[in-house]
Amino acid sequence: MITLDNLGVHLPQGYLFKNINLQINKGDKIGLVGKNGAGKSTLLKLLAKWNSPSEGAIHTAKDTKIGFLTQEIDVDTAQSVFDYLKFSNETLNQLTAQIDKINNALVTRTDYESASYLQLLDDLNLANEQFALFEGYQWEEKIIQALKGLGFAEEKFQNSLNTFSGGWKMRAELAKILVNQPDVILLDEPTNHLDIISIGWLEQYLQRYDGIVITISHDRLFLDNVTKRTLEIINGKILDFPFPYSKYKEKRQEEMERLLIAQKQQEKEIKRTEELIDKFRAKANKSAFAQSLIKKLDKTERIEVEKDEVAKMKIAFPLSVQPGKWVLEMNDFGMAFGDNRLYHGINLTVGRGEKIALLGPNGVGKSTLLKQIMLQIKGEGTINYGHNVEVTYFAQDQADSLNPDLTVLETVDLVAKGEIRKELRSVLGAFLFSGEDVDKKVAVLSGGERTRLALCQLLLSPSNVLILDEPTNHLDIQSKEVLKSALLNYEGTFIIVSHDREFLNGLTNRIWDIEDQNLKIHHFSLQEFLKRKVEKIQNTQPSQSNNAQKNQDETQSKSDTINDFERNKALKKERNKLKNSIAKSEMEIDQLESEIKKMDGILADLDYSDEAKANEQLSVYADLKKKLDDTLALWEEAQMRLEELKEK
Repeated sequence: MITLDNLGVHLPQGYLFKNINLQINKGDKIGLVGKNGAGKSTLLKLLAKWNSPSEGAIHTAKDTKIGFLTQEIDVDTAQSVFDYLKFSNETLNQLTAQIDKINNALVTRTDYESASYLQLLDDLNLANEQFALFEGYQWEEKIIQALKGLGFAEEKFQNSLNTFSGGWKMRAELAKILVNQPDVILLDEPTNHLDIISIGWLEQYLQRYDGIVITISHDRLFLDNVTKRTLEIINGKILDFPFPYSKYKEKRQEEMERLLIAQKQQEKEIKRTEELIDKFRAKANKSAFAQSLIKKLDKTERIEVEKDEVAKMKIAFPLSVQPGKWVLEMNDFGMAFGDNRLYHGINLTVGRGEKIALLGPNGVGKSTLLKQIMLQIKGEGTINYGHNVEVTYFAQDQADSLNPDLTVLETVDLVAKGEIRKELRSVLGAFLFSGEDVDKKVAVLSGGERTRLALCQLLLSPSNVLILDEPTNHLDIQSKEVLKSALLNYEGTFIIVSHDREFLNGLTNRIWDIEDQNLKIHHFSLQEFLKRKVEKIQNTQPSQSNNAQKNQDETQSKSDTINDFERNKALKKERNKLKNSIAKSEMEIDQLESEIKKMDGILADLDYSDEAKANEQLSVYADLKKKLDDTLALWEEAQMRLEELKEK
């Protein structure tokens, strides 16, 4: 169990968050969300004991083991990938060394009957028992399963870790955390460098894991599949929702709507109070009452509602000109680097309007194929472009092509055309550049910020063919929704490489899959493609037990249908009752607000020197206000219940 006790972090610009009290229990699977800069990574570092809070404390049980995958890993070792994991468990290292030492002693000694020799045998038995207790005999098998699950080819297990890219080092670090099975796993963007199949494997692993998982992720589907609880850092507070991400978003929206209603009501109350203060302030016999109203207003905690402008944005990629019926033609495409053959014999024509997802594990040649199409690298075969084709290409290193001397705003203004130029600040806001950020020079931006800016620039560049290599890296969930919406409305053709399943779902009408050095074309959905992939990898087919379960489900469905009529009848009755209650409450609210308005006039002209009469009128006013509050509460409760019934 982890307890956050009045936790606070103070920065030079103010509190990141403060007075946080929270309890996290064994088995909790938590998604940590919030805007960039809200403090998500900071909180993980506090939980991992990397940093200390400015105020309060974090209490964990004694000997709690914590595994922390950060985006800032620095793995520098000549060890092989396999050995990096094999020697990562100190307990097993010590037991292995102890067992080897005892075995060596037993081999060299001949005093088989001596007490010290017999003691060595006892020590060996004890060490072997402890080794078994810590699953030492399954240790190497666990390592193999984790490395394969995260996409490492077995023939590369013995390669030095320093020969791998940063993304693969991150996978090795993740595998090390998982095989050591800590009590708490903290993950900061774990899916960033994983392919679709590896993400699925990680989800299954974390679903079975019985410890605490706290993860930051911009992969909505990953959060939905892994987490059961969502913590949102907002305005220096942490809001706790007992739901996975998508359900949390629904509940959060409902809460925002309720807050807006409460905010409007509060604004009306504040306006009324301010009007009374203005009337009474100049009158000597009513100045005391005015002062009491001022104190009451000062103590009022204003309701704040954070507006989600990004979610409302509708941005479309501008189409330059209409191309011919086909846009790209590949003839005998192939690529090999020495003995490493990626693909060969690709003969393919891409038609106007095709929306293509290029999939496959890391290392099979997806980015290479895109670069070959763009003539950035030379391989086997030829590429032809169709009539009027204008291609815009987004590479993974696209950020390097930005002019460092321009500001963020100047960078996008350089390519924007037409009416969209009036909304450039809003467009930049969708990609997490707000306020003074737009005046920053490109030279001072981080790598992630440059990538987001390059994508924003691409979005504003007229074209009729888009080729996108991992465009969602470094985007938060809302920004990805903006990009997906733009692609859904795009009238041109696109080929996109991405491992984000939620982003790809419903976006494409073709799947290209690089497998066994060939390019295969699939026309079924992403879910069906992934299902077939997993079945093929696991060498499994749907079993008879699955068919039996299907028959059982169908029988249950028929049984459930029998009760549908009665259930729907009861729901309809309750809905009608709630609608009547809402209508009645609304009439009462209008009447009460009218009476309160009259009372405002009476109180304004009231002679407060007649204390008895003044108290009587104030009592009437207070009763009306209480009735209004109670009626509003009933109205809100009925509205919430009605919405729940609509969902049913």
